[in-house]
Amino acid sequence: MGWTIAVLFAVSAVLFIISMAKARNQAISEQKEIEMLHLSLMDEINRVKEDIRNVKLDLEIAEKEAGVQLSAQDKLYRREILDLYKRDYSIDSIAAKKQASVSEIQELLAPFIAAKNERSKVAHGNK
Repeated sequence: MGWTIAVLFAVSAVLFIISMAKARNQAISEQKEIEMLHLSLMDEINRVKEDIRNVKLDLEIAEKEAGVQLSAQDKLYRREILDLYKRDYSIDSIAAKKQASVSEIQELLAPFIAAKNERSKVAHGNK
């Protein structure tokens, strides 16, 4: 009986050591997978940052070539107005929100409203 218990104890110890080794190997492989995912994510983030930097440079070039010089505050104001318009706010509600006249908002949005109307005419032109 004593030998049986000793053998069972030895077998359980060997099985415990094997399971710990397998768990360690699995943890190592999972860690490598996480590292690879992290590296690919960082590469993607770097590409997006580079694209944003290029867009900013392109915008700066376009502004210089067009001779348009807006202050940072004016750019922000126009961006907010355009964002509200793209989110389907009415011109009246944009004017109220920005405490500006409707005609001023219409004037700022005129190039974007004309472009939107032209696209919709082309899209519905086949009817």
